[in-house]
Amino acid sequence: MKYKLIAADMDGTLLNSEGKISPKTSKAIKKAVDMGVVFTVSSGRPIQGILKYGEFLPLNFPAITYNGAMIVNPENNEILFHKALEKDDALKILKLGEERSVTICLWCENQLFVNRIDERVNKYKRLSGVEPILIDSKEALAEKGVTKILWYDDTEKIKSFQETLQKESFNEVTFCTSKPEFLEFFNSGVSKAAAMEFLGKLYGIKVEEMIAIGDGDNDLAMIEYAGLGISMENGSEKVKKAAGYITASNDNNGVALAIEKFILNHI
Repeated sequence: MKYKLIAADMDGTLLNSEGKISPKTSKAIKKAVDMGVVFTVSSGRPIQGILKYGEFLPLNFPAITYNGAMIVNPENNEILFHKALEKDDALKILKLGEERSVTICLWCENQLFVNRIDERVNKYKRLSGVEPILIDSKEALAEKGVTKILWYDDTEKIKSFQETLQKESFNEVTFCTSKPEFLEFFNSGVSKAAAMEFLGKLYGIKVEEMIAIGDGDNDLAMIEYAGLGISMENGSEKVKKAAGYITASNDNNGVALAIEKFILNHI
């Protein structure tokens, strides 16, 4: 099979434990793109958190951001697709988070809003590359359209929240972890898989010609959707089980090795 599109997650996949893209991975991606392969980042991050890696990635194709809730052209920041949380859902998620005293990070119009400034917010600020703004009016943000809400807390608490939230009723909400300490909420009408389908139509690429590479539960949909789903060795058990192939870990150039095996060595 000649693969024509690669969608790769960032944290835990493209990025190693130091938050860097290795020279080997960067080189493999650029070689694939030079061969005509479409490479896109598929992340829970906003576009700002992707653009800062432009030195190491060929960011000349639309990027999948916020777990598929927004697709952005990184060359001019044009928004090609966006689907926000419904107003009532956004307000309920905020209320439930406040009741649990979690650190809340909310994305609206590519700006980062938070319920308080603490050490977790400072860490998330470094990760996203965006200065946080304290939430003033929840109603006003929900009215504008909230792209994603993230709860940031201890791993065990996040696991517990996931279980208790199963009993809650929402209109159109999907929630999953992107990291063990991050619980992310977005419109159930979007996913990384749906975003890949959008790009497939845009570029005339069939699903069987696509590769998806990831590690977290928010990557599961695209791993299952793509013609070839690849899990990192450090991936969650769900992702590993769904994947057609397991590559090396993010600290051992797993993305580069996968590209070499399925793209560069299949000229």
